[in-house]
Amino acid sequence: MFDAAPPPGQNRRPLPPAQSPADGVPGPHTPMRVPRGPEKADRPGEQRDGKPRDAFFDNAKYLAIVLVAMGHSWEPLKSDSRILQGVYDVVYTFHMPAFVLISGYFSRSFDLSPARLKRLITGVAVPYVVFETAYSLFERYFNHNPGQDISLVYPFYLTWFLCALFVWRLTTPIWRLVRWPVPLALVIAMLATVTSHIGDVLNMQRLLQFLPYFVLGLTLKPEHFRLVRRHSVRILSVPVFATALLVGWWAAPRMNTVWFYRRDSAPGMGAPWWTGPVMTLAMFGCAMLLTACFFSWVPGRTTWFTAIGAGTLYGYLLHGFLRKAGEYRGWFDEAWLHTPLGEVFMTVLAAGVVTLLCTKPVQRVFRFAVEPRMEWAFKQDPAQLARERRLREHAKVSA
Repeated sequence: MFDAAPPPGQNRRPLPPAQSPADGVPGPHTPMRVPRGPEKADRPGEQRDGKPRDAFFDNAKYLAIVLVAMGHSWEPLKSDSRILQGVYDVVYTFHMPAFVLISGYFSRSFDLSPARLKRLITGVAVPYVVFETAYSLFERYFNHNPGQDISLVYPFYLTWFLCALFVWRLTTPIWRLVRWPVPLALVIAMLATVTSHIGDVLNMQRLLQFLPYFVLGLTLKPEHFRLVRRHSVRILSVPVFATALLVGWWAAPRMNTVWFYRRDSAPGMGAPWWTGPVMTLAMFGCAMLLTACFFSWVPGRTTWFTAIGAGTLYGYLLHGFLRKAGEYRGWFDEAWLHTPLGEVFMTVLAAGVVTLLCTKPVQRVFRFAVEPRMEWAFKQDPAQLARERRLREHAKVSA
């Protein structure tokens, strides 16, 4: 009377094929690879998607974050030394542009897919909320500043980078559509320096003035980095950096260091409006020249600090608490720190501390704040779950 029921699964629709993850961006698991937990993705030399990590970029990120920490340690001391002020200005010309450029390079394949948005939320938005709250409470109670409010629209101290990175990545699909993304981003940055009415919401001045470096990173390809890593470029970078240090020493008493922070407009610094666009172009050119020299010196082989380079966000976000504690408690007021020997000591100390903060033990302790998994907060993709279940079953049969 009735037709025989078909075998289970015969009329089911086939599962969609797994997409290949993009470079530097976590994606679905590749075939025959069974996920075993977070420790599997955190092995040295391996990305979350199973692809081998490029040692060059981990090395570059580590060296850049060391320069960031050293620059912060120089701030309370540079007024007593023209040499240190000159070195500080040179480092601030390119260290954050290099960091932002690398962030843009690894955001090339970002789109508005659920997997990418989930990673953006857990890897950028949630850490921003956590550390914005933590820094505000640290300022309120450790510095006895009851007027410091917790506000997610006014980034405090180092959290501006997470806020900016969130916005930059959301705009990535737009930059992939326009014909001349870098010139357009430069025009936006130049216009931002003209007016002082943008305000401090989302630290918009920094967000817009650093935007060209992020957009440039989106447009770069691996061959561009191979180009600046040639032996001839490495040799030419020596006189370039030497010249930059001489110019920095000469300009130290003549130039307003605030330009390097890119957090104010030209009128906000008391300068004519037209100096904003001019300085934007000049600093972009100088930053790119020194960044190319910096990349030419970054080793491409695996070194003792390559694995540490994978945890630079930990060092960036955590070292600020020690830097602020030193400021609040007057540690930098010690007279011997304002001598050449003291400056060298603070430089080495800053490099050592930020290195320790990027290591695996520190990552394990603070992973809940910097890289929370938060699987409970998102809907599960049935197709992805079925695909992973089939992979596990296949692995058991193969074993």
